[in-house]
Amino acid sequence: MFSDLSTLSEAVKTILQKHANASLPLTRSPEAQSNNDALMPLAVSATNLFPGARHPDAALSGLFLLLNCWERSHGISQDIPSREGSYWHGIAHRIEPDSSNAGYWFRKVGDHPIFPELHRQAQGIFDREKAISEGVPWQLKGQWDPFLFIDWCDEARAKPNSQEERLTLQMQKAEWQLLFQWCAAPAPK
Repeated sequence: MFSDLSTLSEAVKTILQKHANASLPLTRSPEAQSNNDALMPLAVSATNLFPGARHPDAALSGLFLLLNCWERSHGISQDIPSREGSYWHGIAHRIEPDSSNAGYWFRKVGDHPIFPELHRQAQGIFDREKAISEGVPWQLKGQWDPFLFIDWCDEARAKPNSQEERLTLQMQKAEWQLLFQWCAAPAPK
């Protein structure tokens, strides 16, 4: 899930290891915040959880999304005046689902540095799942298009347990991992 755990706090390492196979849903589910014991390690500042990180608050927003704490993630991301805050905010609204609001936030993101790798990984998902995806009329553009992905998530949401749902869940997991890594990675010196 995260290539270099050495830069993360013990609390974050433990959470990532426990949720190594987790992924974001396509649709927001009721808050799973009733297990306060699981969230207690996150009761410290983002800079303590992500020491030296490029974007500690944004990394915390992403971690809350992974833990199905939509409200907490949203509350953090809406107050981050960077493209990373806008990106997590866009993802939150995409899974809410509120596609037009997600589009608004992705327009604020613009072109993000994770897009080339996300496009490469999405192509790999299509290639690996060729037998599954042959019946899916989707085609990637020449570069990652977050607005096209919003449309795909909307289509997949309308077809539970479909090929489309499997593909979008895999792409969304890749997106989460790349954006989380980008935010939690050490800040350039």
